[in-house]
Amino acid sequence: MTRQPLRLAVAEAERALAAAGVDTPRVDAELLAAHVLGVPRGKLLMVPLVDHEVVAALGALVARRAAREPLQHLTGTAPLGDLDLAVGPGVFVPRPETELLLRWGLEALGGVSAPVVVDLCTGTGALALGVAHARPDATVHAVEKDPAALAWARRNVDALAAAGGAPVRLHAADVTAPDPLPDLDGRVDLVLSNPPYVPEGTPVSPEVAADPHHAVFAGADGLAVIRSLVDLTACLLRPGGAVAVEHDDTHGESVPALFAARTLFADVALHRDLAGRPRFTTARRT
Repeated sequence: MTRQPLRLAVAEAERALAAAGVDTPRVDAELLAAHVLGVPRGKLLMVPLVDHEVVAALGALVARRAAREPLQHLTGTAPLGDLDLAVGPGVFVPRPETELLLRWGLEALGGVSAPVVVDLCTGTGALALGVAHARPDATVHAVEKDPAALAWARRNVDALAAAGGAPVRLHAADVTAPDPLPDLDGRVDLVLSNPPYVPEGTPVSPEVAADPHHAVFAGADGLAVIRSLVDLTACLLRPGGAVAVEHDDTHGESVPALFAARTLFADVALHRDLAGRPRFTTARRT
């Protein structure tokens, strides 16, 4: 059977995804092709011709992506920094914007030896694993209340450990409950969190709507979980410890105000994403 140039198959996939309203049709087409071929995206140019079976498999995935099934559900992974995290239905998919928060957190640990780090609302374990991968000397704790998300986090934690990475300690706990981590009070150098923060009723893309509702939305103003995080972080951090919390782009004033209202916090700062939108807030415990 005649083989087909891969570039033509990818171009056809791009056209189909663009027609479906996918934001990044070229990138998604190439990532799906790389997934089908089992090669990195950067190696696609080294595969000039493909068999009919490859074209058919790519077409099937493109049809699902055109129906707005999340790309990460199709490939089974989501990147965060140097890591590829296992994801799928039932757990929040990490987005590229969260890498900015992770990067800030790692910079905040500069000069701190053997730090203690806590990732609240860990989901897939993304932030916790990002820290553990970059700082093998760290003791990293990850907190999640949802059993389905915990199963994905355990899978990712075990995969990093099997590859020789530092272990992450998982806790099945609700961050809105009173003092869910009493053994860590006053001992933590860094708290990171990407909690639910979208106000109820906010229109979201089909891809975000595919995430678990409780992992995306947090009350009428989107602050139901973040309010509890501020109180919990005040208990967990040692003096001089730092916190970074991702939030909605409508929270550019409200989340910094929540931290600034507590006399235990100083150096409260708002950070914007690459598009200039308010994305996360940081502070230090006095």
